[in-house]
Amino acid sequence: MNNRFIRDIFYYKGYYLDFFEKLKPDVKKKLNWTLQLIASLDRIPEKYFKHITGSTGLFEIRVEVGSDIYRVFSFFDKGQLVVLVNGFQKKTQKTPKNEIELAEKLKKQYSDEKDK
Repeated sequence: MNNRFIRDIFYYKGYYLDFFEKLKPDVKKKLNWTLQLIASLDRIPEKYFKHITGSTGLFEIRVEVGSDIYRVFSFFDKGQLVVLVNGFQKKTQKTPKNEIELAEKLKKQYSDEKDK
């Protein structure tokens, strides 16, 4: 894999890191691999990084380990900065609405703080 980073990853407050700390080592490894992919590839496969339709620019980082599925919400700031917010283990077919609402709220909070 290319080690030349074209994007920076930013963890907004402790939301992502709190989620990450509770994960099993194999899930952490896969998430870190996926974040490296996002940071270094020009075109990220949709399998790993997908825009959420109907959102205000939210993206979903997608990771599968065995039969477990994990999602982390993120968004772009200044083009090449990817800001990570909340993560969760997906247990249903549809992404829970409350997780999307939380991500939207955190994105707005980030933006409001930046504008001050």
